[in-house]
Amino acid sequence: MRRGAFHRGLTLFWWVVMAFLYLPLAVIVFYSFNAANSSAYFAGFSLRWYDKLIHNDQLLSALSNTLVLGIASSTLALGIGTLIGYGMYRHRARKLGWLIVLIYLPIVMPDIVFGISEMAFFISIDRQFGILGPSLLTMIIAHVTFQIPFVALIVYSRFVGLDPTLFEAAKDLYASPFQRARFFLLPTLKPSLIAAFFLSFTLSVDDFVISFFNAGPENATLPIYIWGAIRRGVSPEINAIATLMIGAVLIAALLSLMFNRHKQH
Repeated sequence: MRRGAFHRGLTLFWWVVMAFLYLPLAVIVFYSFNAANSSAYFAGFSLRWYDKLIHNDQLLSALSNTLVLGIASSTLALGIGTLIGYGMYRHRARKLGWLIVLIYLPIVMPDIVFGISEMAFFISIDRQFGILGPSLLTMIIAHVTFQIPFVALIVYSRFVGLDPTLFEAAKDLYASPFQRARFFLLPTLKPSLIAAFFLSFTLSVDDFVISFFNAGPENATLPIYIWGAIRRGVSPEINAIATLMIGAVLIAALLSLMFNRHKQH
């Protein structure tokens, strides 16, 4: 009797948590189809806000900047972070406490502190040498700096989980360093590298604070555009943007699930 009541209580708690998480998203999706000019009331279903997004040059420019920023910074962070993760594994027997602190520092540091410090650094360099003024390049550099620790830790954790004798076996089979990297390290690290890239890309797309402090006047990203638009009030256009982002994430999650199931079979 008590056990059944306990399970019913857990089930109820589960549905409450799910409602708390997803009802706000459902409200955003619902009002993105609102025919009214405001989200204060619902005046019928319409696709006018999605049509308006397609013809919004500022939004398309922000989306383009976001994709370029995310792909470029994630690619650079993946290369640098992988080398750092491998170096941490190779020298794990040494006392590298200071290195671990340096790796974790960008992760735990508040974004606003990180963003302001990056902005001050770039402004100083620009005043001295006339380079690295606020632009898409400074945003890429700023994003790479906080993405690298995540990549390094993911790659390092993958290396730690490997059997150390596998490296010796590759050497015993007379594999050159290039062959070991191509036929052993890359296939072994492939899941971790993919996860690290998409995590870095997600962090880049989601970031607002660091991007805001390092963006140029013509380099607004999607979060910066949404922040500027929402200051005038939450309109159905903002809901439409959020709905498209929710849909993109949902499609990516479904494709990942289908890929994993296909791989298992």
